[in-house]
Amino acid sequence: MTSLRALPAPQPDETAMRLIRPEDFQTQQWKNGGGVTHEIARQEREGQLQWRLSIAEVGSDGPFSAFPGLSRILTVIEGPGLVLQTPDVTMMALPMQPLAFSGDLPIDSRLIDGPVRDFNLIHDGARFDGSVLPLSGDRTLTTGATHAVLALGDGISVDGTPLPQDAVALVEGAAQIQAPAAIRGLVATLIPRQTPKAMP
Repeated sequence: MTSLRALPAPQPDETAMRLIRPEDFQTQQWKNGGGVTHEIARQEREGQLQWRLSIAEVGSDGPFSAFPGLSRILTVIEGPGLVLQTPDVTMMALPMQPLAFSGDLPIDSRLIDGPVRDFNLIHDGARFDGSVLPLSGDRTLTTGATHAVLALGDGISVDGTPLPQDAVALVEGAAQIQAPAAIRGLVATLIPRQTPKAMP
């Protein structure tokens, strides 16, 4: 198993945390010129993507990239939002409202009223249960999961470590988030699914 920014494996009842600042993100222009992706972290296994965290800057209408076999959760963190059009349904991606959908879907996106930034969790749903929740106030992170805490303003800390604006704390294990109710943030969580045991 490899990771773009691997964390040391915590011992039972221990926590491993890494602070990833915006200047540490890996930035790529979209091929269609309609936006930019800032990759925060990713994990692969045997060359296959397990999960990826990123922030996208979307400046124009256009198609989404496909991620066959993967699940996506998109959360608008700046700007009015996006209209996501599939062959069968229209979805609305509105500020601080996580929207889950399949990476297999062909999607054309349309800006509602100007550019947006969005936070993205892409993961293998067969291996992980993934979620993204808005952060408002203190919260306890549980063991047995990988958590990513995105600070959208100053004042959020994890186990006493302050997070600069737009920084991400990547946490393996339990931790305590201290967050003033007035400061926005997001928490993405990945819980490994149990692999069925082979029959003898």
